[in-house]
Amino acid sequence: MSQAEATASPGSAPAAKLPLFTLTALVVGSMVGAGVFSLPRRFAQETGVAGALISWAVAGTGMLMLAFVFQTLAVRRPELDAGVYAYAKAGFGEYLGFFSAFGYWASACVGNVTYWVLIMSTIGAVVPALGDGDTVLAAVLSSVGLWLFFSFIRRGVKEAAAINRIVTVAKLVPIIVFILLALFCLDPGVFADNFAGADYAGSLFNQVRGTMLATVFVFLGVEGASVYSRHAERREDVGRATILGFLSVFAVFASVTVVSYGILPMSEIAELRQPSMAGVLEAAVGTWGQVLISIGLIVSVLGAYLAWTLMAAEVLFVAAKDKDMPRFLARATAQDVPVPALVMTTLLSQIVLVVTLFSDDAFNFALDLTSSLSLIPFLLAAAFAVKVALAPADEAGGGRRRELVVSVLATLYTAFLIYAAGPKFVLISFILYAPATVLFVMARREQGRRLFSPREVVILVVSVIGAITGIVALATGWIEL
Repeated sequence: MSQAEATASPGSAPAAKLPLFTLTALVVGSMVGAGVFSLPRRFAQETGVAGALISWAVAGTGMLMLAFVFQTLAVRRPELDAGVYAYAKAGFGEYLGFFSAFGYWASACVGNVTYWVLIMSTIGAVVPALGDGDTVLAAVLSSVGLWLFFSFIRRGVKEAAAINRIVTVAKLVPIIVFILLALFCLDPGVFADNFAGADYAGSLFNQVRGTMLATVFVFLGVEGASVYSRHAERREDVGRATILGFLSVFAVFASVTVVSYGILPMSEIAELRQPSMAGVLEAAVGTWGQVLISIGLIVSVLGAYLAWTLMAAEVLFVAAKDKDMPRFLARATAQDVPVPALVMTTLLSQIVLVVTLFSDDAFNFALDLTSSLSLIPFLLAAAFAVKVALAPADEAGGGRRRELVVSVLATLYTAFLIYAAGPKFVLISFILYAPATVLFVMARREQGRRLFSPREVVILVVSVIGAITGIVALATGWIEL
């Protein structure tokens, strides 16, 4: 069964359970998307070779700890389906569970915007009116694409099986070709000059910090098997697929970044238009390299958009089924398509797409916001794993020293990521989180329950204060899009 077939029915389990190979492919397919094609420029804007190597070491270790967390929780708490959202709810209550579900969903929606910006930037190389994907024309065409995909998914996505096979090849072949050709054309002198980083990069610590959100963005999807854990053939396969998918993709991501430093000076890579992989390969082998990457990117990103739209719908749908979202989001058609969840997903992507028009760098803004929105769900999942590991040995999931060490490291890593994100994206995230409470209130009223417990009121107040601070900061120019 293909990934597309696996994700085609968010409303109910597929006819057949998903084996390890399919789950691993789902993780790889979710992780290898727009991010990898943008890595050379993003890293060159922040760091040299030394900083990049440290960044990947930190990110690889931290994300591996998170992958181990998802592996452990899948086995130790098999009754918890839908991954990130379910772990937050079980560990810290319904309101934070709601925030986790909303944050993960919003992250997927904003991430979808990066796909359209990158597509328009790619075409913009031959159609100047599209700019870097941030012009009014680019936004209009992207909006048309958003709603065409909605219409396609609305009818059911049985056709997506064939598309997914094409997309898988389109993702991997250009990337592997890029790595091999860049290695063959690598100039040791250029690589050495880029090692310490350009003057604008700052201290080594600042170089590493500046790349952290980019690494989070490209690793989104590591939890993909966990999100679909209820469809797994065996619960153990969820964890195995997470680790196998992560390790294979990590090797690809790090290679793409490092080999680029041997083709062009760091300052020139930093000025390339997106997708920067195309510019690097053009410098190495000529125009055909740029064409290869550009075509592969467009096909790949359209497929990734399909997969992540379905992933986002799954989160909203499951949360509504668990009565943590309004019941209208639990509706699905006869083809098992959760149309209300898809409408919400497309609407949020549309809003963010318009917001990017006011940003100095549309792609980097959407990328960083995507990463920032995912941090709270990841932090809550890691912290829940700490609680599970600290539980008495005779309780479900309790008493494992190794699991405690891993979960503590994962928690510290995600906390560091929130620090690395800085106040700008944390405050912008609050601007999205706070109004989302309306959905939580709707769900509680539908059930005739008390709206907030005393602890939930505290969380609500913190989120509202964060949102107000963010709005004031934007209005006064303290932070900018």
